[in-house]
This record gives sequence, structure tokens and C-alpha cells, in this order.
Amino acid sequence: MEKTPIQEDQITRRQFLTTVGKIGGSAALFSVMGTLGLLSPETMKAADYTPPSKWDLTSTNRNGKKIIILGAGIAGMTAAYELGMAGYQCTILEARARAGGRAWSVRRGTTVTEIGGTKQVARFDNGMYFNAGPMRIPQFHVTLDYARKFGVPIEPFNNVNESGYYYNEGVGELSGVKIPKRQAKADVRGYVAEMLAKAVNQNALDLPLTSEEKAKLVAYLKTEGDLSADLFYKGSERAGYVEEPGGKFDAGVRKDPFSLKAIINSGFGQFFSSEYSYDQQMMMFHPVGGMDQIAKAFEKRVGDHIEYHAEVQEIKQSSEGVRILYKDLNSGANKEVAGEFCICTIPLPVLKDIKADFSPEMSTAISKISYASAGKIGLQFKRRFWEEDEQIYGGSSLTNMDIANIYYPPTDYFAKKGILLGYYTFGGSADKIGKMSLAAREDYAISQGAKIHPQYYKEFETSFSVDWKKIKYNLGGWASYTADDRKNYYPTLCKPDGRIYLAGEHISYITAWQAGAIESARKVVTEIHERVMKE
Repeated sequence: MEKTPIQEDQITRRQFLTTVGKIGGSAALFSVMGTLGLLSPETMKAADYTPPSKWDLTSTNRNGKKIIILGAGIAGMTAAYELGMAGYQCTILEARARAGGRAWSVRRGTTVTEIGGTKQVARFDNGMYFNAGPMRIPQFHVTLDYARKFGVPIEPFNNVNESGYYYNEGVGELSGVKIPKRQAKADVRGYVAEMLAKAVNQNALDLPLTSEEKAKLVAYLKTEGDLSADLFYKGSERAGYVEEPGGKFDAGVRKDPFSLKAIINSGFGQFFSSEYSYDQQMMMFHPVGGMDQIAKAFEKRVGDHIEYHAEVQEIKQSSEGVRILYKDLNSGANKEVAGEFCICTIPLPVLKDIKADFSPEMSTAISKISYASAGKIGLQFKRRFWEEDEQIYGGSSLTNMDIANIYYPPTDYFAKKGILLGYYTFGGSADKIGKMSLAAREDYAISQGAKIHPQYYKEFETSFSVDWKKIKYNLGGWASYTADDRKNYYPTLCKPDGRIYLAGEHISYITAWQAGAIESARKVVTEIHERVMKE
């Protein structure tokens, strides 16, 4: 049969399919191709793509497509793992000698040189570790999905322990007094419940309640605040005992409540919300043996694609692909690697100083985002006095001093030695401590911590401290967005800039968490995959 010439108002099959792909995406494109009989059933099955609900891209094969990933932190390795499962070829450039980024567990022999030249070597006992970055995982975070998938054992991290203390200075008659959390909370709940219950009974509250409803509300407040029959707070066993109850007729001696004025002026109530926020649950989790176990599990699966000691010098792109120029820090040689796309997980304070073919809008957005000041110190003690002397097993003590927090190890109970998180501090306090020498940080942590635990001086052995703004290749704890940043710059950071995509905790609404890095990486994986399928 003679072929019919194509008229000017007709389009070729290729042009038609290209238009379908641009408008309807890969799913529409392959559906039409199947209808036209251009794909075999096997090919359709292999090429069909639906945005994955569980990030299973194994039904497609993108052999030959090369993705360059900058940074072997959690985001970079998540992207490499998921893309690798779908058949993409990934190369990860990592400036450090290790993977994991901020998911970093410090052990004996760990060495780091801060910006400014101060070198530090960890001298903890063998088998002991200190999580310098993330230390806990909420129960609902996707991080646990990968721990389960990779067979990484986890154990509870008891984030809140009522046996810990509140200790504030300069706050009235309770200044300089360490108060068990349970006692402070019992008194605050009691006095607040007392005032509300009396206000309800006196019709002082403008509430649209019936008499029966008011009675039920008062009954609840009596239970909530442990009030007496006449609606007074006179103390509660929730606060603990001066002398613990025992056998036979030993009923114990309950602690007397602090005065309303003293407990309100103490400022302890300011701590309550931080212990019961959405992502700060009473019980959380962490990997057995250190937070780096999750990073190591990723590394085991993508490590063959990681080039360590590879410091990115320049990021170039064109309409066809990307080229990354980097320095081999071992040999000093300048090298180059090319691919179709780049996933950049480098923290923004570092990225802004790397030469790159970014659009002016992207360059501006990268330069505008501030990162949080954050610091930690691990203190090794030769005796677990917090357990032996004060019956504290995990959890924390909180204070308005610069050290802010003391966290007790949620592992190896009854062991001879232990590592306390001597401070986990942010903002101005972190900057203040970070400017100190390593020895001064140690002395400061001990002198302030000893106000809560005098045993510090006798039992202390060694320490390791981290100021994240002085850690090369990080230059900060996590992205600290203002409302204006989210409005003006964040949308630009989330969009691909040509063939370059950003990922990391900073490309999420879960900053400072590993889950933010994972979720952002999976979003980018999906976007690149959809783009490749369309092309």
C-alpha cells in the first residue's frame, strides 16, 4: 500500500508521543504507547511507572543513567541506595574519610581538627561511644524503616525520666536547688488545677457549661492535680518521698510541696513543653552500639560507589549533564566526574563557597540560610554515680545554665563506667562555649554540671567536645529557617536548578533530624526518576 504523505497540519507519531509525555507524564505516555501497540506486555510492565508509595523503584531499569551525588551523609546514601535499586549508576563524592555526615559516633581514636587548627583525639575506653550528632529517633520517623530493612537492632532511648532534675539559678527561693522533675511537675499541676477548680465553682470562668459538666470538670481537676476534697493542693505522692515506703507499717514520708510562689518563680514550667512535644516523646529509640550503625548499614550497601577524600571544587552543568571537579585529598590530584544529574547534599554554609553553575536565584537562596549553633560534650566517668547514688537510669536533667542539658546514657545499665552528655547547647550558649579551648570547655562543663552532681570532680576521666560551626564540611548544626526564609528562599532550594537537585535535612520541614535527610532524598529520587521517564 502506498504511504500517505504527512500534511502540514499533521504531526508524526514521535511528536504526538512527546506531547503526551510532556502533558500527562510517564504514566500517560506508556499507556498511549501500549494502546498503539508500540510496547510488548513485557516492555510495558518493565517501563510502567507510578510514583511509589514505598519507594520501590525496582520495577524499572535505568541502566546507563549516571547520577553524581555530593556527600555521603544520610541523604546522599539514601538517594544512592534507592536509585541503585532502580538501576541507576551512582557515584558519591565524600570529602571525609567516613560516611554518615552528622550521624557521627565518637569512639576511642576518633580524630577531628576544628576550623582554627585545634586537633582532638577521643580517649574513651574501648567499647564506649558518644553520639556527637543525632542521638535519638522518634517512633514515627522513616529512619526506623531503614533500620528495620537493614537489620539494624534498636533499643529504647528513654527521653524523659522523672528522676532527673531541674536546676535553675537566679529564680527566687529555689535558685541553686536541684529539684526532682516529678516533684516540680506535681506541684505545678496541683496548684494550676486548684486555681481552675475553684474558678469553676465560683463561676469565675466564662464557660458554656452546665452544672453537671462543671462537676465533671472539677472531678477531673481534682484527679489531675491530686487535690483534697476542699479543692486545695496539699502535696502529692507523685512528687516523691523524703523516706520511701517500706514493709509492714512503714508508710513513708511524703515530700511537702513548695509554695505556689516558689514553684511558679522557679521557671521549671518552661521546661515542660520541651519534654512532651510532637517529636520529643517520652520513649524514643536509637541503634544498639551508636547512631552511626544506621550510616554503616547504608554504607555497606552503597560503599562501592563512594569515593572518599574527594573535596568538591566546582559544579558545572549544561543542558546535557553535569561535571564535578574535585580534589583527591590523599594525592592532591584534581579530578573530574560526569553524569546526567547531580544530587547535592552539601550543607548550605559550605555549598555557598563552592564555585557552581547555579542560577542567580539559587545562589542567593543558598547564601541566605543560616545554620544553628550547636555544641555537645561527652564526659566519661569511672563510676556511674547517677545510677548508684541517685537511681537515675537514662533521661536528662535540665537547667538554665549554659550547659542546658545533661543526658544520662540509656544503655549498659549497671556497667562500671559510663559517658554522660555533659551539655547539649544551642544559640548564644553554644557560641560562647565553642569559642573556648578544648580544656576550657571541659572545665566549664564540669564546673556547671557539678552543681547538680558534685560527684563530677571525683569520678571524671576524659571528654570529647564538638562545636558544629567549627566542623569542616558542616559549619553548623542544621538549617535554621525563619518564616521569611521559608517564604522567600525555601521554594527555590526545593526546585531543581537545571540538572542539579538539593537534598538533606535542610530541604525538609524536619530539620535537625535524619528523617528530614531521608525524606528529602526520596523526594528528589522520585523527581529525577519521573524526569528520566519523560525524557
